[in-house]
Amino acid sequence: MAQEIERKFLVKDDSYRQEACSHSRIVQGYISSARGRTVRVRIRDGKGYLTIKGPSNESGTSRYEWEKEITLSEAEELMKLCEPGIIDKTRYLVKSGSHIFEVDEFYGENQGLVVAEVELKAEDETFEKPHFIGKEVTGDVRYYNSFLMKTPFLSWK
Repeated sequence: MAQEIERKFLVKDDSYRQEACSHSRIVQGYISSARGRTVRVRIRDGKGYLTIKGPSNESGTSRYEWEKEITLSEAEELMKLCEPGIIDKTRYLVKSGSHIFEVDEFYGENQGLVVAEVELKAEDETFEKPHFIGKEVTGDVRYYNSFLMKTPFLSWK
């Protein structure tokens, strides 16, 4: 079983843009956004992806993830089956030590939200935090894309 282990943080400033080695636009929707069992369709750089994620562990750090590349036309057709609410964001990749941080800058109803994730090989793996990293939000479901799709950042009080 493929296990995704990651930590998630808020971002303090926009310096990640200048430090990024690459960036790409991502549009994604959810065929199913049930807590603990999501099925996501993503279009990134002209390619499609279908992803299934299982429930997170107690800390929110680790969960099952399966992803398969699909054709762009398949992804576009599957997007029509998605629940209401689309996630639209630019992902910046920023190297920090031996890790790559994925910094997501959201648009639309999630405008103003910027989060960074780092994938790890083990939950207790150490890593070098870039200077733009702020408060840790690992395990806070409000920052899951499947939650943001239903309860966008701009609607938070």
